[in-house]
Amino acid sequence: MNVALRNATYEDLLQVPDHLVAEILDGELITSPRPASAHALAAWAIGQDAGPFARRPGGRGGPGGWWILFEPELHLGPDILVPDLAGWRRERLPVLQNVPYFALAPDWVCEVLSTTTARIDRVRKKPLYAREQVGHLWLVDPAVRTLEVYRLEGGQWVDIGAYGGAEMVRAEPFVAVAMDMSQWWLEGEAEAPEQQ
Repeated sequence: MNVALRNATYEDLLQVPDHLVAEILDGELITSPRPASAHALAAWAIGQDAGPFARRPGGRGGPGGWWILFEPELHLGPDILVPDLAGWRRERLPVLQNVPYFALAPDWVCEVLSTTTARIDRVRKKPLYAREQVGHLWLVDPAVRTLEVYRLEGGQWVDIGAYGGAEMVRAEPFVAVAMDMSQWWLEGEAEAPEQQ
């Protein structure tokens, strides 16, 4: 007997306990544990490095022009996603409203990978971000200390670069400020300098 599965609803998502992150991808309710310390540190440090962009354009302390948020809830078509970080250019989102979720796709998304989320982020969420025309995607892996940078061109992700360890990086769309990747990782986990 064929039993049709019903698509998950927002009400289903609201029933998920607070200690889990809940998303709806292609009609399926997906839950993940809250981030562990390596994941949380990487997200926080990246948010700090992106801070100069999260100011008014022309303001003090950075180039400005962006809204940068931690774990915003995105309602994109039938899908509900919660990236680790997301950013909107202020020219597209002039005023940040006090709302529980956003229906406007961000211009930049950063997913910090973990053993429980890496496959979902790469296989399930990455194509949804492309469908919704998110301009830039970062995939950060604290376990191997890497940053992968993608730009959307013609509806397809183009690999712009990969960085690792303790590099100083200027990564799209935030090339105006160098970011110190050594600050993204737990102490004692930074790569040792290569021997010549």
